[in-house]
Amino acid sequence: MKFKKIVSAVLVSALAVSMMAGCGSKSKSSDSKSDVFKIGGIGPMTGDAAAYGEAVDNGAKLAVEEINKNGGINGKQVEFKTEDDQADAEKAVNAYNTLKDWGMQILMGTVTSGSCTAVASETDSDHMFQITPSGTAVESVQDHDNVFRLCFSDPEQGTKSAEYIAKNKLATKIAVIYNSSDVYSNGIYTNFAAEAKKEGLDVVAAEAFTADNKTDFSVQLKKAQSSGADLVFLPIYYQEASAILQQAAKLDYHPTFFGCDGLDGILGVEGFDKSLAEGTMLLTPYASDAQDEKTQAFTKAYEDKYGDTPIQFAADAYDAIYAIKAAVEEADVTPDMDYSEMCDKLMDAMTKIKIDGLTGVDGITWEKNGEPNKAPKGVKIENGAYVSMD
Repeated sequence: MKFKKIVSAVLVSALAVSMMAGCGSKSKSSDSKSDVFKIGGIGPMTGDAAAYGEAVDNGAKLAVEEINKNGGINGKQVEFKTEDDQADAEKAVNAYNTLKDWGMQILMGTVTSGSCTAVASETDSDHMFQITPSGTAVESVQDHDNVFRLCFSDPEQGTKSAEYIAKNKLATKIAVIYNSSDVYSNGIYTNFAAEAKKEGLDVVAAEAFTADNKTDFSVQLKKAQSSGADLVFLPIYYQEASAILQQAAKLDYHPTFFGCDGLDGILGVEGFDKSLAEGTMLLTPYASDAQDEKTQAFTKAYEDKYGDTPIQFAADAYDAIYAIKAAVEEADVTPDMDYSEMCDKLMDAMTKIKIDGLTGVDGITWEKNGEPNKAPKGVKIENGAYVSMD
C-alpha cells in the first residue's frame, strides 16, 4: 500500500513537470515569432549543375547583403540560407523540408526545372510563396497560384530564339541538336520549331539525343554538316554543348552555334578550350558587359566578392530577391506573419510591382499566372568573354 502511494506520488509529480514543460514550450513558441525575414534557396551546390547553383546562391547573397546594409525590408533584416539538391527532385523536396524546419517564410528557388516542379507542389500544398530564378519548365509554375518565375519559360525561350534569329537574319539553314529526354531541352525545341516555321526559317535537320547517350554527338553533327546548316541551334545545357563544340571542331565543321540560358556557363567548363566557343551566340536576359550603370555596379560587386564574372543565373537570383523585396513592401508584409498569410499578400502584390532589374531591358512585371514580362538580350562569345549583341 505504501509502495502504491509512493508510485502514485511520483506519477503525479512527473505529470506536473510534464505539464509545466508543455506550458513552457507553448510560451516559447508563441514568443518566438521571427523579427527577420527568412528566405530559403534550393539548388545544385554540388554535381554536374553546380555552376548554376553556385551562381544563384552568390547572386542572392549579394542582393541580401545590399538590402540589409540599406536598412532591410520594411525596416527588418533578411536571412538567406541555401540547401543543396544536386539537381535531384527528391533531394529538393528534402531540402525544402529542411528549410521549413529552419523557419523559412519565402522560397527563392529552385534552380533547376525538375526540382522546381517537385517543390512547387509542396509549396502549393503548404501555401508558401515561391519565386524561381531559373526553373524554366512550364509545369514549375503552371496551376500553382503561389509560384512565380523570374526567368523565361522553356517555350518562351524557343519562341524568342526563332524570332531573334529571323529578325537579325543570322542564318539561311538551321540544324537543331536537342535532348529529347529532357523537359527543358524538348520544351524549347518544340516551340522553336513552331515559331521557325512561322518566321520562314529553313530548319534542315533536327537531331535528338537522350540522357543515356550524351557523349558522342558525331551522328548528329554529321547530319547537320551534310544538310548545309550554317547555324546549329543548341537548346541544351553547357556540359553537352562543350562536347558538341569539341567534336564539331574535329569534324572541321564550323557553323554558328546558338543557344539559350543553358549555355551560360560553357566558358567555365574545366579543361574546355574557350577558343572553340568563339562566335557562339545565346539568348539571355543578362549580359555582364552591358554598359548601363546597374549592370556595371552588379558585375563589379560580384567580381570583388567572388572573384568571378557573374553569369545570367546570378543576375536572375539577384533580381528575384529584389522582386521579393518589392512585393513585401507593396503588401506591407511583416516577418511575424504566418508564411501562409504572407503568401496571400505577396501573390497579389506581384501583379502590381515593377522592378528595374538586371535581366529586363525595360523593367520586369508579372502576370497572375506567374510569368514575367521582360525583353531578352543577345550575347556573343568573343575572345573568351560574353559580349552583348544588342
